[in-house]
Amino acid sequence: MEATGGCYCGSLRYSVSGAVAVSLQCHCLECQYITGGNPNVIVILPFGNFLYTTGSPTTFWRGDFKIPVLRHFCPNCGRAIGSRSPARPNSMIVKVGTFDDQKFFKPQLAIFTCDKQDYHQIPKNLPADDKTVVKG
Repeated sequence: MEATGGCYCGSLRYSVSGAVAVSLQCHCLECQYITGGNPNVIVILPFGNFLYTTGSPTTFWRGDFKIPVLRHFCPNCGRAIGSRSPARPNSMIVKVGTFDDQKFFKPQLAIFTCDKQDYHQIPKNLPADDKTVVKG
């Protein structure tokens, strides 16, 4: 896959290459906070296949978490781009909504459905797990 994406204001841009390791719909409470109440739709790529081409992100992690996820944001418009997780140290987790063309996305798994809200939708026939952490 060759793709580009970025933030809402355009000051932070990236490119990706290579295969997507996994495509997910995450329903955990942390993702719901980050998205404003929806599940997070993400792809996980090898970190070496992700490159910021314009601008540099601002990063944030919660100091009260035992193993915090490092989140990447645009310093101007605040748009979340993705994150780095200690569970996947060699990966970049990218929000599908930041890609210029999102048509490629087909979720392979819905995770943390134990936190799913009644208004969240999981596509029919999509495998789902209540507490899966995708490692690698």
